Order: sequence, then structure tokens, then C-alpha cells
Amino acid sequence: MAGRFAPRPARASVRGGEAVVPAGGVPRQAAAPAEVRTWVPDGPLELGLVLGPLRRGPGDPTFRTMPDGSVWRASRTPAGPGTLRVTARGGEVRGEAWGPGAQWLLERLPRMLGADDDPSAFVPRHRLLAFTAHRRPGLRLTRTGLVLESLIPSILEQKVTTLEAYQAWRLLVRKYGEPAPGPAPGRMCVMPAARTWALIPSWEWHKAGVDNKRASTILRAVRVAARLEEAAGMEPAAARERLEVVSGIGPWTSTETVQRSHGAPDEVTVGDLHLPGIVGFALGGDRDADDSAMLRLLEPYAGQRHRAARLVLLSGRVPGRRAPRMAPRGIERL
Repeated sequence: MAGRFAPRPARASVRGGEAVVPAGGVPRQAAAPAEVRTWVPDGPLELGLVLGPLRRGPGDPTFRTMPDGSVWRASRTPAGPGTLRVTARGGEVRGEAWGPGAQWLLERLPRMLGADDDPSAFVPRHRLLAFTAHRRPGLRLTRTGLVLESLIPSILEQKVTTLEAYQAWRLLVRKYGEPAPGPAPGRMCVMPAARTWALIPSWEWHKAGVDNKRASTILRAVRVAARLEEAAGMEPAAARERLEVVSGIGPWTSTETVQRSHGAPDEVTVGDLHLPGIVGFALGGDRDADDSAMLRLLEPYAGQRHRAARLVLLSGRVPGRRAPRMAPRGIERL
């Protein structure tokens, strides 16, 4: 068995929507890429902050951070599967891509890294947010232009622990996805095509810990995948309206999706178990705040409420726990 399996890379933590990209280390030697693009952002840029929300747990098969500071993503684009490697050096971003979707990914590289985002539109009115924005100037809101790749994991995250959702995403993508094109790090995969999601047997959803309600919502969504992907070209509010036509997709899920697919700076998540208390505690000292109280606190940031919530999470000012973490249900064992 010696040498049969490559050693697993060290895990990188995710805090407040940030994938921690390790600094230093030996650069990874990759084969000559099929496509290359360089881009110079017009201000500070932290890859971990910008791309972190696209990562669904430390074992996400579609996302990887490497010791050389690079970020790898495997995506299913309208042109086909593609792998993208992004590095930032000396104020310049370099993108390398492989596979049928390579050109599509490189064309949209600036948008994915926040070129359409305007951080200067955010005017902090609270000392905590002013300090955090000053401390983390490289925060930009990503815009992938891909709806389904954010929608499906968001559905998996409905009303379960993050550990359960991350496990389900990891198991299903590894089993039904396809290997990422190019010299991607070991075990990276492109998520399954819409038709493949539709053909997953019911017992495989159960083995992955996905209940019938979430599985059925995903099946309804992939049947109209083309129509949902069209929402990437709409305004965020219109895109959310189209997504919510599908039974089982509500405001929480549609918002979590367009935050990533559209880079929507004003789409703040409602219906979340933890976010209202975190925002309420950070901005008003109210750890028991509900959605309405959270929205009142975020009113001064109309147009930038999502960015304000991201900065709250990045500030680290969160209320202490008063109860144990919610235990995973583990329906796959039933």
C-alpha cells in the first residue's frame, strides 16, 4: 500500500467567510497551463477574504488552498468543467485555468475577485466596523456568475449543522462529480452536472445524511437548472424571486446563493439561527436579537448590509455560548 495514496494536505480554517491562505512554503510546481490571465486590482485584495465564502468546509472537493498561497477552484461552467488556480503577488493577480471551462473562468476572473464591487461605498457608522474595515482592506465581494454551484450547497445547509452539510456536499461531489481538469491537487472534483444530480438514488442521499425534504428541493431545482442559471444575469432581487419559485427555496437559501453568484452587497441573510444574535451583540449589545432587530441595526448601511454583516463576522466580536453546540442528527445511521 506504500505510496498508493498521497498524503492529505493540512487543513486551513474558515472564519467569518475567510479561507485562511497559508503564507510561505515551497511553491507548487504545475504543468504548463492551457490558459493564463493576469489582472491588476485597483486596490488591496486578500484572496482568502474574497474567495472564502465559496468554500464549503475544510474538505470541500471543489476548493483548495495551498502552502504557496494559491487558491484552486473546480467549477462547472456553461462551457464545461474547469479548474482555476489563482495567485496574488506584488499587487498582480495571476489566473491559470484548465479544461473546457478555462476560458470562461479567466474571462470572469476580475468579477470573481470583486472587480464589480465598490468597497468605498461602505461608510462605517460604528467603531467596530470602522476598525475592522481598516484592518481588513482587502475584503471584496465575489461574483461567480454561477447559480447552481452556490444553490445546491446552500440547500444542503438548510436547518442542519454545518458539519452535516459539509459532509453531505463532500460525499456527493466526490462520488458523483468528475476529477478536476489539469494538474489540480489530489481528489479535487467538479460538482455533478444537473442531470447527474437528478439521477442520484434515494438511498445515496440518505447515506450522505440528506433528508428527503432537502433532496427533493435539489431535485426540483436541477430540473429547471437552465432557467435558474439565467438568474445570474438578473439583478439580485429578481434573481432571488426566480429562485424562490422552486418549492423548498426560501429567503435564507436564495440570499445565500446570490451573495456568491451576484456579489450582492445589500443582500443580508434572514432566517439564520446565529447571525441576528451576532450582529445584535456586536452593534447593539443584544445577543438575543431577532431578524427584525438585526435589520434595524443594519438600516444605516442600506445598500451595503451584506458587507456590514461580513465585517461583523470578521471582527471576532461574537457572544459567548450559553449552550452546547447542536448535535448532528446523523440520519444516515437510521
